[in-house]
Amino acid sequence: MRWRGLHHVEFSVLDYETSVEFYDRMFGWLGYASFWTLDIGYRSTYYMARLPVPHSYIGIQPARSGGKLDHAARAVGIHHVALWARNRREVDDFHRDFLIPNAVPVTEAPAAYDVYAPGYYAVFFDDPINGIHWELAHTPRLPSPLAYLRWRRAMRDAAKGRNDLAGGVMAAALRKLPGR
Repeated sequence: MRWRGLHHVEFSVLDYETSVEFYDRMFGWLGYASFWTLDIGYRSTYYMARLPVPHSYIGIQPARSGGKLDHAARAVGIHHVALWARNRREVDDFHRDFLIPNAVPVTEAPAAYDVYAPGYYAVFFDDPINGIHWELAHTPRLPSPLAYLRWRRAMRDAAKGRNDLAGGVMAAALRKLPGR
């Protein structure tokens, strides 16, 4: 069984220097470290949350073609990237103290998303230079009983009138994948 998940993801950005400035501020605010800003093989900058512990990381490099992304168009490609928040307060603080003062386009203000998971709380925003859509999300390790009840109610409401979910939302969600 895999336990680390995503190794890394890299984005090609329009204005590399301006993008590095933005991501340095954003990832710095969130407590990430930049562990590589070099031009060896290709020009790139990388950010990691738990440096030096091997963990997933995010990279940016200069784009060679293309234009600003429009996540609302739902074109083929990555729709958004969600980063872990320590708690709900960090989501609210990030929104108030980073996104708003830096005029970062917020597409969905901080809110609970009961249908996603018990206690799920997030803010969605766009990178103002490249249009990359981001989310800062918190899911508690041990949700409160009230959060669990809100999630169960949201799942039940989502299944109402849906024949494809007649056997239950969780039965439909947890599909068996083929093995090796």
